[in-house]
Amino acid sequence: ITIQGFKSYKNQTVIEPFSGKHNVIVGRNGSGKSNFFAAIRFVLSDAYTNMGREERQSLLHEGSGEATMSAYVEIVFDNSDNRFPTGREELTLRRTIGLKKDEYSIDKKSATKTDVMNMLESAGFSRSNPYYIVPQGRITTLTNAKDNERLQLLKEVAGTRVYEQRRQESLKIVGETDGKRRNIDELLAFIEQRLGELEEEKEELKQFQEHDRRRRCLEYTIYSREQREINAALEEMEEEHVRELDGSSRQQQDANERETRIAAMERELMEIQQQKEILEAEKLQLEHELQTNVKDKALLELAIRDHEENDVHSLEGKRRNQEELTRLEQEIEVKEAELAQLVPEYQRQEQEESTQRAQLEAMEVQLQGLYAKQGRSGQFRTKAERDAWLRKEIQEIQGSHATLTTRRALMEQEMTTLNGKLTELEQAIQTIREKENARKASLVELEQELSALRTERDGLTDSRKELWREDAKMDTTLNSLREEYRKAERDLGSSMDKNTSAGLAAVARIAKLHNLEGVYGPLYELFDVDDQFNVAVNATAGASLFHVVVDNDGTASRVLEELAKEKAGRVTFMPLNRLHPKASTYPDATDAIPLIQKLRYDAKYAKAFEQVFGKALVCRTLEIAATYSRNYQLNGITLDGDRVDRKGALTGGYQDTRNSRLHAVKSIKAFQTKYQQAQERSAVVKQEIGGLDHKITQLLNQIQVLEVRRKQVLATRDRHADDYRRWLQDQSGLRDQIEAKQKLHRDVLSDLQTFEVQLETLQAELATTVMTPTLTAQEQRTMERLATETDALKQQLVLAASARAQTGTRKNIVEITLDSNLRPRLEELRAKLEGLHHHHPSRHHDHSRGGSVAEDDVDKRKRDLAATVRSMEAVRTRMAEIEREQESLEKRVVEKQGQVEALQTTRQDEARQLQRLQKEGERYVSRRHLLLRKKEECTKSIRELGVLPEEAFEKYQRMEGSKLVKLLHRVHEEVKKYGHVNKKAFEQYANFTKQRDTLHQRKAELDASEQAIRELIETLDQRKDEAIERTFKQVAKNFTEVFAKLVPAGRGRLIMQRKLDQSPEADDEDREDDEGQEEGVHSAIDNYSGIAIQVSFNSKMDEGLRMQQLSGGQKSLVALTLIFAIQQCDPAPFYLFDEIDANLDAAHRTAVASMIHTLSESAQFITTTFRQEMLANADKFYGVSFQNKVSVVECISKEDALEFVEQEQTH
Repeated sequence: ITIQGFKSYKNQTVIEPFSGKHNVIVGRNGSGKSNFFAAIRFVLSDAYTNMGREERQSLLHEGSGEATMSAYVEIVFDNSDNRFPTGREELTLRRTIGLKKDEYSIDKKSATKTDVMNMLESAGFSRSNPYYIVPQGRITTLTNAKDNERLQLLKEVAGTRVYEQRRQESLKIVGETDGKRRNIDELLAFIEQRLGELEEEKEELKQFQEHDRRRRCLEYTIYSREQREINAALEEMEEEHVRELDGSSRQQQDANERETRIAAMERELMEIQQQKEILEAEKLQLEHELQTNVKDKALLELAIRDHEENDVHSLEGKRRNQEELTRLEQEIEVKEAELAQLVPEYQRQEQEESTQRAQLEAMEVQLQGLYAKQGRSGQFRTKAERDAWLRKEIQEIQGSHATLTTRRALMEQEMTTLNGKLTELEQAIQTIREKENARKASLVELEQELSALRTERDGLTDSRKELWREDAKMDTTLNSLREEYRKAERDLGSSMDKNTSAGLAAVARIAKLHNLEGVYGPLYELFDVDDQFNVAVNATAGASLFHVVVDNDGTASRVLEELAKEKAGRVTFMPLNRLHPKASTYPDATDAIPLIQKLRYDAKYAKAFEQVFGKALVCRTLEIAATYSRNYQLNGITLDGDRVDRKGALTGGYQDTRNSRLHAVKSIKAFQTKYQQAQERSAVVKQEIGGLDHKITQLLNQIQVLEVRRKQVLATRDRHADDYRRWLQDQSGLRDQIEAKQKLHRDVLSDLQTFEVQLETLQAELATTVMTPTLTAQEQRTMERLATETDALKQQLVLAASARAQTGTRKNIVEITLDSNLRPRLEELRAKLEGLHHHHPSRHHDHSRGGSVAEDDVDKRKRDLAATVRSMEAVRTRMAEIEREQESLEKRVVEKQGQVEALQTTRQDEARQLQRLQKEGERYVSRRHLLLRKKEECTKSIRELGVLPEEAFEKYQRMEGSKLVKLLHRVHEEVKKYGHVNKKAFEQYANFTKQRDTLHQRKAELDASEQAIRELIETLDQRKDEAIERTFKQVAKNFTEVFAKLVPAGRGRLIMQRKLDQSPEADDEDREDDEGQEEGVHSAIDNYSGIAIQVSFNSKMDEGLRMQQLSGGQKSLVALTLIFAIQQCDPAPFYLFDEIDANLDAAHRTAVASMIHTLSESAQFITTTFRQEMLANADKFYGVSFQNKVSVVECISKEDALEFVEQEQTH
């Protein structure tokens, strides 16, 4: 048992399964024991029936805290013996009440009270014997009951209440039958009277019917003839309409084909327009490039022309400077070769002249000495005077010699120093020449690198221009494709409702935002099919094309939550894990094929496509589709979209292929593919442009770096040139100084030699001992010889000096020419040519091929000019090609527009024709409707004529229409004469006759029914009396047996009292004598007035005492004996006793407990008690406690139960 919210049981109280034998519940007064029994009676409807709101509220728990709004009690029965016909091991019965409800449920299924009562009665819970539940007070009631009350109790146990109820129902039916019979008699009298009146009206009615028959025959002939004419007109109209429909269908088919051609031509025109726009954009770009080239060409030509006009910067000037440089180099080479020959010759001649001059000076000194000696013979008087003078001269000469010697040493030292400086200077000059050569080589290398980088830059720039043009084309193409894609999306969106369109867009956005890989997309995106099946696919799938396929329902739920949050439309999902399409059986035929076999899709989406297309079968004709649909339970569909549903519905008609969903889907896919390809190509082009930009920037950076290095190298050249010129001047000065020093050195050497000769002559003269006035012969010869040699030597010296002077002059001229003219000019030309060639030759980063003359050399500018001219030619060539392509496209546009206009003109003509056909169709519908209405009127008129005689179908068929009308008019006049006739006399006579027969039959049935009911009442009375007699005998027997068990020393019996009898004993003896005699039963039952109880507690032979003579405990025991006797008469599966031993003494309580223990072997007992005797042989014990106005039931041990009872007895 489970109780919640019922009376004192607030919380859910689950009582563990009771023992199948004897269960005892103990608890203090007010703890909730009686409420527990009330809960069981509440479910079994033993009490608490037909409760009002206040009664239901009184059963709800009332206590502190939140109010209880509902309560329920649930009982789980062991149904292992199948006492309840449910087929389950257990049965759960629950009753739930609230302020406004009172409900039953059986095994958690709702049930009515009647269902519950019937089920309980079928399981042995008799409504006529409610003593399987004995609440407090019922023992007392039985104790104080009177004899007649016990008789009524016996009748209830015997089930007489049911008999009485059925008897009253039968008597009520008899009363109703008598009333119906009286009504029938009244109706029969009225009908007989009315039939007499109708007999008199039948003769006039026969005459009227004759004329009316002729009228109906004539009217039928007229109506049928009009109906045939209408049918003929309808058939003719239908044939004409079918012909018009055939023509209209052909025209519509032609119109569809023409619309397809127009759409194709318009797309082609759009593509041509797109090509024109691309060509126009390319042409504008080429024009811009041509303008730039023209500007660059003009600037380059102007710069070259300016250079040509200026020798310094002109090519001719450069050529002349180059030729001059070559000539100077050659001339310098010649001069240097000449100088190389002149210098040794000059040195030799100078040495020879110096030698000759020294010889001459020596010879002249010697000759002068001889002349002086010859003249001194007259100068000095004495030798001593002479010697003194000689010594003085010698001393002076020696002093001068010493001075010259010192001077020579200084000069030689200075010459050594100057030669060292000259050597260092020559080495420096050689070094700077080597550096200059290295600088030139580096400059050449830099120029080559710069030229290669500029060439690469120019190539990349040209490639970038081509990519720019392609990028512009791709932008135009993307814009066009984007517009086409949007148009296709709009077409597809127009084929679905707004919510679905918004939902699909939101699903794609949500899946991308949350990276939901399980969202595969709408069904239409997941397959492909040939165009010829488009209409069939569209007609089969319908709105299912927009269902979104997902991997599982979790993904669908997540997307749905996001859609709900964003309020972004509605979408139907197809979770693959929830789809379980049934396999279809297809016919093996050549005139039909499953549509799903024509679809191309990924295998992982197979469930979704089987769900939508698995039942679709493409057939050649609608008739074939109907056959296969009926035989195979498939949906047959034709290529035109006509469909036969497997449930019988036929769908078809005109299909506008221009507004096909699949057409829009395929357009979207096609444009999407093209757009993606164009996007990918555009991205590649932009990436290539970016790569070229990066490369060009890198090249420009490299060029700038090389330009800086080049400027540095050029700046080094200027510094080298300045050093070189300065060092050459220093070299020339050093050489001049050395040469002057050498000349002075030679003069000093010559003077030293003269001094030595003079000194030698004077010393030789000083060495002579004799001073002679004349020269010796030897000296005279020497003087003569010297005089002669001196003259000859002077002539030679003059010749040598002249030759040396000429050679020196030539050498000086060559050196001056080289140092002062040729070499400076050579350096100047080299610097000039190098400055012209290397002064900022780049085109800079502004991509201009022009600029000032100082920025580019002539050759570079001419190369740029040639490249510009080639670029201009290429641009002009491409522009010419574009113009030719534009002309071709324009011709195609004109041609296509002409074709489109022709088709549109045809379409307008056919539209007018279709409009005319539509008006004719409307007229056809109107005329057909009118004819059908007339036909319906004719049919209705014919139907209103009723059943016609046989002659109506042939008699007047060949009569002319005018005669028919005249005849009908005469017949109508005849019929008018019988206007007063009861036209329903025959019908009424027949109806009344039929009613009379029916009433006679009904009266006979009522008579038979009354007889049967009276017999039933007699039978019920007899069975009731038998049941009472049988029950009394059984209860009386059981009472005697039970009392004997409870009071072994005593004797008890039940006595049936009669109204006429005064002696109960006599009655009892008579009943015993008459037992089993049927004829005495009925009169005896009517005389029963009550049931008396007579018991003896101490003797089996005593007459005994009546109930009024017993004590309270004895009365309770007798009442219990009667209850046990009644229960044994009609056993129940379980019994509930609430404190039945309260008024018994210890011995009797033990006897009652023993009795219950014995009976518990075959039935379940649940009892409450305060006494130990009831606990002695019980099987399971429960304690009821009460805290905070809440009752709780718990299973306890026998010891705890005994302890509780003992405590209660002590209190």
